[in-house]
Amino acid sequence: MLDCAMAYVLSAHAETIIREREIAPEWLDAAMNAPDLLLPHESDPTLHHALKRIPDFGDRVLRVIYNATKEPPLIVTVYFDRTMKGKL
Repeated sequence: MLDCAMAYVLSAHAETIIREREIAPEWLDAAMNAPDLLLPHESDPTLHHALKRIPDFGDRVLRVIYNATKEPPLIVTVYFDRTMKGKL
């Protein structure tokens, strides 16, 4: 796992996804530090969804799923949520 400059840690899966999809670190930081919407996970109470509209990427919405019970929080996965475009 890779420690980030901000107060969270990336899982190996999240690290791979970020690299493959060229998700900018500042977008991830913005989602974690100032989400536009924060939601609980549907079935796992340890997980949260942080959603952030990214103007620099066509106003697409970045969804970051992280384990909030870990210190620092562990980012499990991250992706652009096509179903949320135009909703935030």
